[in-house]
Amino acid sequence: MTMAEGTRVGKHRSGWRPDKLREQREAHGLTLEKAGERLRAVAEQARLKGIPAANPQTLWQHETGEVYPGPHYRRAYCLLYRATEPDLGFRNALPGEESSFQLTPAEDRINGSHVLAVERAIHRIAPGSDDADHLALQQRIIDAWKRRHTGGDPHRPVLILVGGFAGSGKTELARFFVHLTGWPLLDKDPLTRPLVERLLVALGGDPNDRHTELYRERVRSVEYDCLMQSAMANIKCGISTVLSAPFIAEMTDTAWMQRLANRAASLGVDVFPVWVRCDEESMREYITFRSAARDAWKLQRWDEYMATIDLDLRPAVPHLVVDNRLGTAVTLADQARQAMGAMYA
Repeated sequence: MTMAEGTRVGKHRSGWRPDKLREQREAHGLTLEKAGERLRAVAEQARLKGIPAANPQTLWQHETGEVYPGPHYRRAYCLLYRATEPDLGFRNALPGEESSFQLTPAEDRINGSHVLAVERAIHRIAPGSDDADHLALQQRIIDAWKRRHTGGDPHRPVLILVGGFAGSGKTELARFFVHLTGWPLLDKDPLTRPLVERLLVALGGDPNDRHTELYRERVRSVEYDCLMQSAMANIKCGISTVLSAPFIAEMTDTAWMQRLANRAASLGVDVFPVWVRCDEESMREYITFRSAARDAWKLQRWDEYMATIDLDLRPAVPHLVVDNRLGTAVTLADQARQAMGAMYA
């Protein structure tokens, strides 16, 4: 499915340099028509959620600053030109962000650029507390990715909890871990949504409710119980598993996390809580883009919704952090997936 471009908001984007996008296209010797064709092709190859329509008129609007590219366009542009968002002038770089790097052309399978791309993306996992061992999880993921093609993994099974607010990018990061390791992904929404919706209706509520007391007090606990029982079924079989859910109440509950860690440890499994950090502007953009019915209340009452959110919230236990403000981590994951595709196509 192709996606049309969104709101004309470019003039209000801090640090946007639309001329750099045109410079990149011309440096690659592409016409607007050819750039559009390649943009669609790279988005399809990367299996992005939204395939940009990428007609010449839309690309021209991006390059002249009339329309700011939506998230699907920005991801596709970064893949097409093998660049980051700051490289392409979509925004200013974050403090300390690696804003420019080059990858070897896709057909070059010799010098290991795919390994560098993966390691660069995985290094976005940082300690969120002083006693969190981020290097252990980084190495575990990289080792699993390498051994996926040679067989065998000497480590204990691992349970990764990827949490964060709605629209933070946690599902994209969880999928990236799965692409590297081959571990199964349990995503709360597709796993439990049919149950949650029917339960809400049976209780006299709205199937898309995620904010009332009815949902919070009578449904949410069942939803998370389904997710965690599915996870336990995996780890009882010694299968490393990646979970994706907000985990806001759970990760901030020391007792809940300790019970999970104790139960996993009794099965010989290590638990790694990973918190995805994001900013308000990016979360709103991603939530708007995915157009999920369950997000309608958030978008209609955005200020009210944001008043309930503490962007500085962190888990109450040793944890890891992936900084995805302005989509930085997702962009690196896209780059690494593209490099892996060149290696294992």
